[in-house]
Amino acid sequence: MTGFIKSMILTAHASSVLYEDLALIENFQVWVTTMSSSAIRPFRHTATVVSLAAVSTLCEVASEIAESTAKSLRQLESEKKKPRTNKDRVGALQQKVDDGGAKRETVEGIIKDIFDTVFVHRYRDVDPRIRADCVQALGHWIVTLPELFFEGQYLRYLGWVLSDTSPPTRLEVVKQLQRLFKNQNNVGGLRHFIERFRSRLVEMATRDADAGVRASTVELLDSIREAGMLEPDDVDTVGRLIFDSEARVRKAVVGFFAENINDLYDSKIEEVGGEEAIEDVLVGDGDEDFENPRTAWVKLKCLVEVLNSYDSEDREELPSQIERGPPGGSDVLVAAGVESRFSLAAQALYEKIPEIREWETLAGYLLFDHSSTTSRGKSSDDVETALKDACKLDEKEEVILLEVLNAAVRLSLVRSDDQEPARRGKKKKAPKRDSLEHQETAARHLAQMIPSLLNKFGAVPDAASAVLRLEHVLNLDVFQEAGQESGAYSSLLDNINKQFMTHGDQSVLVEASAALLHARSFEELEEVTEGKVQSLWEDTVATLHSLVQGKNLGVRGRLNVNVLTGLSNAVRRLGNLASISDCVEVFEKVPVAPGKRRSGTPAPEEPLKVLLAILGRGEWRMGESEEIGERENELVLAAMKTLLFYFMWKVRALQEKITAGDEIADVDIDRLQDWREDFISKLTTTVQTRLGTDNLRLAATGTLVDLYTLFATLRQASQRKRKLKPSSEDAEAAETNQRIFSLIQEITPDLQSLITGSYTAVEKAYAKKSKRTLEQAEDDEPIDDDEEQEEDEDDDDEDARRERQNQALLQEQKLCELTGKIVLAVIARVLDASGPMEGKMKERLERNRGRLGANFKEVVGFLDEPKTAAEGVKGKKGRKKKEKGAHAAAAVSEEMVTADDDENAAEMHGAEDGDEEEELRIRELVVDDTTTAAGAEDAMDVDPERDDDGGDGGGEDDDDIMGD
Repeated sequence: MTGFIKSMILTAHASSVLYEDLALIENFQVWVTTMSSSAIRPFRHTATVVSLAAVSTLCEVASEIAESTAKSLRQLESEKKKPRTNKDRVGALQQKVDDGGAKRETVEGIIKDIFDTVFVHRYRDVDPRIRADCVQALGHWIVTLPELFFEGQYLRYLGWVLSDTSPPTRLEVVKQLQRLFKNQNNVGGLRHFIERFRSRLVEMATRDADAGVRASTVELLDSIREAGMLEPDDVDTVGRLIFDSEARVRKAVVGFFAENINDLYDSKIEEVGGEEAIEDVLVGDGDEDFENPRTAWVKLKCLVEVLNSYDSEDREELPSQIERGPPGGSDVLVAAGVESRFSLAAQALYEKIPEIREWETLAGYLLFDHSSTTSRGKSSDDVETALKDACKLDEKEEVILLEVLNAAVRLSLVRSDDQEPARRGKKKKAPKRDSLEHQETAARHLAQMIPSLLNKFGAVPDAASAVLRLEHVLNLDVFQEAGQESGAYSSLLDNINKQFMTHGDQSVLVEASAALLHARSFEELEEVTEGKVQSLWEDTVATLHSLVQGKNLGVRGRLNVNVLTGLSNAVRRLGNLASISDCVEVFEKVPVAPGKRRSGTPAPEEPLKVLLAILGRGEWRMGESEEIGERENELVLAAMKTLLFYFMWKVRALQEKITAGDEIADVDIDRLQDWREDFISKLTTTVQTRLGTDNLRLAATGTLVDLYTLFATLRQASQRKRKLKPSSEDAEAAETNQRIFSLIQEITPDLQSLITGSYTAVEKAYAKKSKRTLEQAEDDEPIDDDEEQEEDEDDDDEDARRERQNQALLQEQKLCELTGKIVLAVIARVLDASGPMEGKMKERLERNRGRLGANFKEVVGFLDEPKTAAEGVKGKKGRKKKEKGAHAAAAVSEEMVTADDDENAAEMHGAEDGDEEEELRIRELVVDDTTTAAGAEDAMDVDPERDDDGGDGGGEDDDDIMGD
């Protein structure tokens, strides 16, 4: 269609019909103008596209006429300057210039008419595709015919559409502005436009809901910054996007951010004395001693200064990054294993800033003793002293630089590995050998640096965590290839053990445990590693018993803060060790007390008994101070997690014995039953004595559900055994199986009521914080007023709004975490499976499925029973029939209606086809047909009114047209 319109106008121009037969173009204008205002969207869209194509072609014609007229005018001026003027030629050229001017006037008149009658109305049409087409066409017109369109009265339309509700339309505006900025001649003419719409562009870069729009806008702002049209505050605002959650936005802002760093670097170098003066007094950057000062340190100092500044400004609005808080303490989002924002920023900047790639220099900078410069005072060389002063790092900057070091080391080693396969098969043995040597050399340097970094930064938890994380990427093969390196490896493990035993911070313990787990993965070094891990077990158990000796663990509130803190640290260490090493033997063995035991001193007990006694302190009691209460809760929560690890190891051992067909003694099963009943009893007491969304109550509820689900996995182990050894079933084996299956129990109705109460409390708390409406029910447990009462928040108060948002996120995390555990228990047939409570929990979860956000809806969606392929095809056919009828009967256009996040329409999540069963099986949420989870008998019905097409929705009324 557009090709035909273009050919028609070009032919009319070439034959002069366009200028002589005005009726042709007038009829064309009448038709397209009328149809562009049609109530039928396809007609309106087609007419708009035709009009835009016509204007685009007319712009090309006008540009061609202008070029031809200018050429004729130059020839005319040249002819007039000749001594002997050819009057006939002058007259012909003059006539050609006049005709060109008249033709251009005619063409521009037509362009303006179509612009005023079509574009002015359709650029704000209800259909976002029409709006995007208008913006794209306007950008083309400005580039093709700048003499007419490169004016404020036309540029303003681009600015107005920056606030369009459709992301693709906003993105199209940004693309057209990028196109304009590529031509340096346009920069001056865009200055007024940028001054007017700069704040909107910055807002789009930082706050737009679409990541693609944000990334493209950042690239546009980089061009605007190069033109000197951005304010310093705007530069910092955009620079903070280096911490954006979207990788493509971080990638887009890299060039912008790096140039800011370079500008700061240049200013610092000038302050110190200039590049030449620094080079005269310092060794070159190629010096092998990486702890010698060099100019690269100045660039790294600028980097951490800016990152620290941006982080501090962000912290005033939202938490700097997801923090790991003390268990049972204040409400913070826990994100173990999540990379810090500084590490992600360094990964994005790795290719753009060469100093980050030189990780040995970076490590040398961190190991340099800056205090020695201060203690000696000014030396004879002022430039060198000024440089060292300019490179000094404070404690926060050191932590940031350690995070940057982590990213640099990981990317350096990973990319060396990635390059090696590309060389295979190309007979390039020398480059491959060089790559391996480079990796070995890098690993040796890193192995030497880690102990030095731990010695310097080990006292600071955040810094120690960052250093320990370096061990995760260390290739330990360098230690096993040379026997003389075993001492260095043992020294490295000693440093890790030291951090583990001297810190109570959970982040340090997690990283130290992960480092030990990484070390255990190398079989050749397993003996040395196991010896170090066993030493940690012995030291931690000894510490625990020294702290509990003579203490009454059964009564809460009788221990002082120091003892509670020491106990919490010891139990937390036990839990982290149990996460990487089998703890069954250690927990069930009575430790040997060092030396002779004094008379009257109670004999030490098994760590398992001590932990169960500590767990009994979870029962709520009145009269304790807030500080004591928090410490007590930390201790109980640590014991709860540690004991759950113990039962995990016990169940794993049973699974291995069942699969192998080994004998399982009755006494072992009975003892396990007793331990489990004691564990359940104490968890139940904790849940019963606490109200609302108390952290300990929710943790105990989740642990109870996890425990029952854990033992349900024994059912699968028994099935695997029957598949492997189908003929081994005899009377003795059947009896053993019966004893084992006695461990698989359903949650009792009383416990299910407690679980429902906890779930209801956190559900209501989230709904209140996020201002969502729940479906009311008479049997819901009332939330304790003292726990949930809060003052009315003023929506105009930004601080109150942010605090409410943070609290809503925390409550959503609690809700989804507990719901996920309950869903797994339902699928495992230990909850909601039989008896008077059958189906109650699933019904309870489904009640507000569509009212609590997409995350909650997705979690509950795992309860949906997979459909067969036939049912899926039938469902699709049924939907197509209903969609066809809806297309004919729909009445109101909803193109510009923004979807509400509350999702109160309660859309039901149905399986599309039979492939979902295989997907769930991969996620280990569906077992064999014989063990398909009961309690999920009723598949969710698909809402017949729901439009699953996902398109624009054919049932919209086309009569509602914006702009008419």
